[in-house]
Amino acid sequence: MFPINETMGQYSELFMLLAAGTYTVAFIAFAWDLAKSSKMLRAVDLKAAAVAGTTAGSVKVPVGAGVGAGSAAGTVDRADSDVAGPVGRAERPTSSVSGSAPGSSAGIGQTADGGMRYGAERRVPARVAVALTVLGAAIHAAGVITRALGAGRVPWGNMYEFLTTGAFVAVAVFLLVLIRRDLRFLGTFVIGLAIIMLVAASVAFWTPVGHLVPALQSYWLIIHVSIAVMSSALFTLTFAMSALQLLQSHRQRVVAAGGGDKLGFMRLVPSALSLENLSYRINAIAFIGWTFTLMFGAIWAEKAWGRFWGWDTKEVWTFVIWVVYAGYLHARATRGWTGTRAAWLSIVGYLCVVFNFTIVNQFFNGLHSYSGL
Repeated sequence: MFPINETMGQYSELFMLLAAGTYTVAFIAFAWDLAKSSKMLRAVDLKAAAVAGTTAGSVKVPVGAGVGAGSAAGTVDRADSDVAGPVGRAERPTSSVSGSAPGSSAGIGQTADGGMRYGAERRVPARVAVALTVLGAAIHAAGVITRALGAGRVPWGNMYEFLTTGAFVAVAVFLLVLIRRDLRFLGTFVIGLAIIMLVAASVAFWTPVGHLVPALQSYWLIIHVSIAVMSSALFTLTFAMSALQLLQSHRQRVVAAGGGDKLGFMRLVPSALSLENLSYRINAIAFIGWTFTLMFGAIWAEKAWGRFWGWDTKEVWTFVIWVVYAGYLHARATRGWTGTRAAWLSIVGYLCVVFNFTIVNQFFNGLHSYSGL
């Protein structure tokens, strides 16, 4: 074990502070993008309504005003996956989702592309927000690395290190997915969660740089905890998607019923079904990772304590999380649990993850208590 370098630990804390500040500015930029785009779309709607009222013999449907004539007649529009992209979001509504029942409201009031692909539109605040997020992630990475150098080990030995590393991985995964999918609408939620994690780590769980207890001085720490961090980061993304899905589903029902659109910024978010489908795919990948987390944790327990399973509180809740997400995947795939029920089950799973890494670690005694994990 390398000697502790307190100076590197201090540099790490400074980098974490700078990263939190940069993320805060990025959060504001993402929120500004939603507000500005929503205002622009409302202006386009008003203009389209004025044109429709003054042009004789023709009717121009405002963006996201409601179901088109084809839907009203019982026909289904093109699938979201066939939409060319979010080009001209302010000029046309997005079509309904493939597989929707005739007359369904899957695409009602939408301007975002269900395929979540990039278009040619130039949303300056969103681009600035992404650039700031990349800068914040680079600073955050420096904080994680200097923490590791200061401790002479991987920085996953306590709650402070787990939260700071977990926040970085969540942001990094978000940025990686942005390469293929236009998930900028998730920026406010993902960056907001990262800020909360960094603040909680610094305020409630701060721990000075130190050595690990003998039971944690194992290569299984790298294997077990790294997979747990990655899986938790993916669960964070699906939690944000599921929360947006519930908002979008409620909004679509209100718009379909002829009510006012009080959540205009949600028009930049794909339909509830598109969010649900992507969330399901990511949850499936995260569930595989969590399965390996459970398996490798059991192997590590046998190496450290001489048994694979001992009904320790941490072990039990790790298994509870596995059961919840297994139930979510099974219910959605075979029992028809779609829509809001699937979203709520996904949210419950993430709340179990949060409970496991906060309440269980702080208030339940067990073999994992000394590690802070």
